[in-house]
Amino acid sequence: MLLSAAATLAVAAMLVAVWVVWSFQGPGPAARSGDATTVMLRHGASLPEIASTLSHEGVIRSAPVFVAAAQVTGAARALKAGEYEFASRASMASVLADIRDGKIVRHQITIPEGRTSAMVVAALAAKTDLTGVAAAPPEGSILPETYQYERGEDRSAVLRRMMDARDELLASLWAKRQPGLPFATPEEAVTLASIVEKETGKASERPRVAAVFINRLRQGIRLQSDPTIIYGLTQGEPLGRGIRASELAAATPYNTYAINGLPPTPIANPGRAAIAAVLDPPKTTELYFVADGTGGHVFASTLEEHNANVAKWRAIERSKGAATANETSDLAGAPVDAPGVTVEP
Repeated sequence: MLLSAAATLAVAAMLVAVWVVWSFQGPGPAARSGDATTVMLRHGASLPEIASTLSHEGVIRSAPVFVAAAQVTGAARALKAGEYEFASRASMASVLADIRDGKIVRHQITIPEGRTSAMVVAALAAKTDLTGVAAAPPEGSILPETYQYERGEDRSAVLRRMMDARDELLASLWAKRQPGLPFATPEEAVTLASIVEKETGKASERPRVAAVFINRLRQGIRLQSDPTIIYGLTQGEPLGRGIRASELAAATPYNTYAINGLPPTPIANPGRAAIAAVLDPPKTTELYFVADGTGGHVFASTLEEHNANVAKWRAIERSKGAATANETSDLAGAPVDAPGVTVEP
């Protein structure tokens, strides 16, 4: 009888061991809906709480087995909080490994080049999986890129990463800048880069546009950039119409038709390529550019060449039925009374 009882206990222990191993290594429960289950593990949660949460959400079959496995493997000391997504029927072993390795769900936000700081803060505010409030930083202090963040992260922390990324990039590019540039500080470089960013949507044109403005600064020629006027009027929001002759003539801090040199601040947040373009521009003699009808620009070194290019552009406008509503940003360096300026009533 004693031998029979011992044998029974041995078989039972073996069955329990097989069940524990199967519970840990074998397929887990099917997701209740879809192909995966999302679980939030809070900061400061204990091992039993984590196990209970996973069991309650249907990710694992046994909370006690999870606790025991985490303790035996040493993973209990390295479990990380955050948002996790577990595939349907993921094994407990893989679930434990993911939490130990901190394979949390990463969300992302993309900031396009040329957005103002107010627009960036608005984009962060629109992300409902972020928390807190972020105030708009100085114009030009953000690097437009794609950034990852965790659910529940503070908006100001994400914004700080955007600003740190710009500072790091600017320091690197400034250290390798071309000698003899017509500005003295990294912030002035960002101001010019913001104008370049707003003047062309074609990445291949940024260096050439940068060279035009740098040539103008060197020769004491006003930049005559329409995006600067628009920023002075709307703080970077679309103007929705052509620039009026009275606005071209108004002496405001951002009117580069009326002031010499750079405006007082950037007019947007320029991207990596625009900053690089103003710090290492190509050597050219060009001082003017105008739209070419294909989304790009044609460049000129003399006003005579430029006026001929403007005439060609106006012919394209007429052929498309566009009268005089176009912004004068396509007329860099053209006379103030150039065709295309919308005259104020």
